[in-house]
Amino acid sequence: MPDGSAPLRGIGVSPGVAGGPLLRVAEVSALPPAGAVADPAAEADRAVAALAEVVAELTRRADRTGEKTLVDVLRAQAMMADDPMLSDAVREHVAAGMDGPHAVDAAFATHRAAFEAAGGYLAERVADLDDLRNRTVAICLGRPMPGVPSPGHRYVLTARDLAPADTVDLDPEQVVALVTEDGGPTSHTAILARALGLPAVVACAGVRDLAEDTTVLVDGGTGVVGVDVDPAEVAAAEAVDRDHLSAAAVTSGPGRTADGHPVALLANIGSARDLGAADGAEGVGLFRTELLFLDRSREPDLDEQAEAYRAVFAALPGRRVVIRTLDAGADKPLPFLHQTDEPNPALGVRGLRLARQRPELLHTQLAAIARAAERTGAEVWVMAPMVSTRAEAAEFADAVHAAGLPRAGVMIEVPAAALRAGQLLQVVDFLSIGTNDLSQYTFAADRQSGALAELLDPWQPALLRLIAEVGAAGRAAGKPVGVCGEAAADPLLAPVLTGLGMTSLSMSGRALPRVRAALADHTYPDCERVARLALDADDPEQARKAVAGEP
Repeated sequence: MPDGSAPLRGIGVSPGVAGGPLLRVAEVSALPPAGAVADPAAEADRAVAALAEVVAELTRRADRTGEKTLVDVLRAQAMMADDPMLSDAVREHVAAGMDGPHAVDAAFATHRAAFEAAGGYLAERVADLDDLRNRTVAICLGRPMPGVPSPGHRYVLTARDLAPADTVDLDPEQVVALVTEDGGPTSHTAILARALGLPAVVACAGVRDLAEDTTVLVDGGTGVVGVDVDPAEVAAAEAVDRDHLSAAAVTSGPGRTADGHPVALLANIGSARDLGAADGAEGVGLFRTELLFLDRSREPDLDEQAEAYRAVFAALPGRRVVIRTLDAGADKPLPFLHQTDEPNPALGVRGLRLARQRPELLHTQLAAIARAAERTGAEVWVMAPMVSTRAEAAEFADAVHAAGLPRAGVMIEVPAAALRAGQLLQVVDFLSIGTNDLSQYTFAADRQSGALAELLDPWQPALLRLIAEVGAAGRAAGKPVGVCGEAAADPLLAPVLTGLGMTSLSMSGRALPRVRAALADHTYPDCERVARLALDADDPEQARKAVAGEP
């Protein structure tokens, strides 16, 4: 990173290097003093109509964007704004004496507090609620919406957290990188940055304190943001990155090291619509099925599920598709489950644990997967999230095989599973490491906490030690072990993971060329060597420098 003022550090969530003057998303102005309400019924109608206008605008934006990931995000956000509980709360606040804008603000504040208390997936959606609140209040007050600047030149965009609706009008010819003060590896900023192929850093404390037009250089791989960087150095760093990307794009075919050691390069997807961005993948390493269930008032039936799964399987004949059973509950509540509140949802009934309360949910899903797999030619592997013990793994494997599916595996997301990986492999066919959750549970650090970003770094030696335990268990059992967290998308970390025993790496489709090229630059003994360097490091920064060969 070029010299200048002291660099800022966050979590790199989308690789690449780019720089330019820093500009921020305009924020809405403060609410005016509360006003008297002459006609509460009419005031409530106007406030609810503003909510409806936000829903309509988000839907229009979803209809006009060609980015499939963004379409899904915008439609989900529109559903949040269309929640009858929200409009009912607005009416109740108006009835209690508030004017429309303040009623909207109060209703969203209640929802926001509930989402934050729930943690996990819902806490990640707080930025969406804030954006919906701001848009609705702006309509109530007749003010312009906040949005992304369009200065007519290249720049780096910063915000507290980027709202999905803002990205519809984002011009990639102008916006070269994203840096947010909040958010985490699974925030919408991270998801959208990867979908758009923009370098991005989240949880970057202090970035919003920088003066606008400060020249910054963003490294979306390391999470470092250079400050007051000379424009010539920015241009030089971007040129080097373009050369690396061009060289990476030339590579093709299966992932392997320079001496031919195979490492399957797979894609993470949420539905068949994501397959276009995964053209260079050898298959799918993580097919998230929860998108079919979220924001639903009823469980999708067997036929609906089977059709959604078949669309993916049929597109990948002869290739591996690892489908994860429902990863929901607790922090990703499903309305039709009617779950009770939990004091700590991240440690509650989620993932496979739902099958204890609702075994039919798992059985229906496995039956749908089995029906969808018939005659598609895909090599379908099934895995369960949130597994902690051998008994849980064995029970799940029995259910998978009873459904007629040949390969059963489990996610390694909690330290207990990593430490007992050898025992798990006695009853399942493969393991897949979810680095985001494994980091969160290993360091007792909520993955959405910007203040704890350093603990959530995938280069943490303690996390790598757990990954090494899983890799050693896989080698001893002669069974596949992979990483399906976005840590797999880091080109510098990929050889380390390979040296730790990973047989596959699964990531967003745009990250595949860089990772494929990084593996091709290393022999397998090289991978083992850099893995030892990373394990022996005292902290993430030292681990990165040791692997990169920096002093």
